[in-house]
Amino acid sequence: MVNTQVIESRRELNAIYEVSKTLATSLDVTKTFREALNYLLHAFDWRRAFVVLAEPDAHLRGLCAVGLTREEQQRLQFRTGEGIVGRVFANGIQAYVPDVRSEPLFLNRTGGADQSPGIAVTMLVTPIHADRRTVGVLAIDCLNPDQRRGFSYDLQLLKMVATLMGQALLLHRSVSAAHDTLQDEVRRMGKVLKPNQQIDQVVGISKPMQEVFDQVHQVAPARTTVLLRGESGTGKEVIARAIHNLSPRKREAFVRVNCAALTESLLESELFGHEKGSFTGAQGQRKGRFELSHGGTLFLDEIGDISASFQAKLLRVLQEREFERVGGSTVVKVDVRLILATNRNLERMVQAGEFRADLYYRINVVSIQLPPLRERRDDIPAMAQHFLERFNHENGRNTRFSASAMRVLTSCYWPGNVRELENCVERTATMAHGDAITDLAFPCRENRCLTQVLHHIEREDAVRPTRLADIPIAEVPMPPASAAPTPESAAPHDEPGESAAQADAEATAPPADGKPEGERERLIWAMERCGWVQAKAARLLKISPRQMGYALQKNGIEVRKF
Repeated sequence: MVNTQVIESRRELNAIYEVSKTLATSLDVTKTFREALNYLLHAFDWRRAFVVLAEPDAHLRGLCAVGLTREEQQRLQFRTGEGIVGRVFANGIQAYVPDVRSEPLFLNRTGGADQSPGIAVTMLVTPIHADRRTVGVLAIDCLNPDQRRGFSYDLQLLKMVATLMGQALLLHRSVSAAHDTLQDEVRRMGKVLKPNQQIDQVVGISKPMQEVFDQVHQVAPARTTVLLRGESGTGKEVIARAIHNLSPRKREAFVRVNCAALTESLLESELFGHEKGSFTGAQGQRKGRFELSHGGTLFLDEIGDISASFQAKLLRVLQEREFERVGGSTVVKVDVRLILATNRNLERMVQAGEFRADLYYRINVVSIQLPPLRERRDDIPAMAQHFLERFNHENGRNTRFSASAMRVLTSCYWPGNVRELENCVERTATMAHGDAITDLAFPCRENRCLTQVLHHIEREDAVRPTRLADIPIAEVPMPPASAAPTPESAAPHDEPGESAAQADAEATAPPADGKPEGERERLIWAMERCGWVQAKAARLLKISPRQMGYALQKNGIEVRKF
């Protein structure tokens, strides 16, 4: 008797171990519950088993079953309190039915009582608890109860199995709830934050460039004329090519014309073509750029530099999409998408009578402003690294930037924009003595920067970024070009050679008619001139260091440290 109890106990212990191991293999409770039931049926000679779970509509529906057909599984539906299964769920107490045929509460919904005539079918049902409430029911049935041990052992085993299943359900629902919460947060953030747009051959993660990329992606599919505006070197041609490559015309030609590089007569022939004998040297008919770009995109760069007479000719082509070759009379019709670019202030030119207002309205359909490099400093490290990698590939080098070198690059004003950055990287990498480029490798660290005199120079023909209100400060006058520091103005703690640097900075100051106009611009001008040393900049502007510090703080100018 003792040996039989030991064997049964070991079998129950093995069953609990196998069930717990099975339930822990996956969060797919349908799969793990079915595998656990399948093991129990084979280990204890049970005939059938199933699990039903409570739904929000107060019904119990089958989750999984073993020994039932698909049709029988579909009939595993009970209301709370209905039949033996519904009663066990409602009161949360185990039930033992010796013979389901003699039990009036047994519904025989799956036909279990009809499969073994003359043999008693015993049913054991136990509730599944999770988080102190009943969430489902586990039921099994078997045959020949008189040949088996007492069913109290089986009820105890089922109670332990149901407890393990309840814990698995609780874990599954916790993970599912956390996953749903995370997905909701991802969807919410996706509505708030747009994914970063990218364009081939363009490095731009900063907010200003992301806005440009959004505009490019939006305008590219249309035929609309686009006007690209920005300072020289901001990448207008690259953006024009990106618009073409993202448009339905990407398989057709992309033709570029620099309007500032040609005289009026040459520009007319270049754009419209000419007939044989139309002028000296015209030995044959020649198609112009408008014809060559038929079906594609024509990019007219420096559109603000064309003459007034040619503006009228261009206006007709833009309006009618037709023209005549030089020396010809045949009308040529074209289907061309126009992208134009300028670094000039067209509005000021229209006011001055230098640019036709009707042409301005014709070309200024969709305007995209490209920010200067100094307004997208977040892009400088990636761009500098891109140029350095290209230099290394072309020259078989393995140079790299140090952290101090990258600080110098991100602190520069960059009047030449991307073009100047590219040249600076190539020049510095070429002259570097080792693989590591440090801050001392840059020409500006030894006052040998060729473009330093262009920092903050007034450029009437350039499209400048929106500035703060130009409120002059009486106490910060602009020094004249001939101004030189007096001995009394030098601080006692000046370093050797500081006076010479100051004199050089003042000697290179722009003339009075080309000085920065706003308080903020004048402060930055002075700081750039003096290597971002406040004391030097204060002496250059003939104010006290205390006034300088207050002015920098008031204008929100961060002092750059190299």
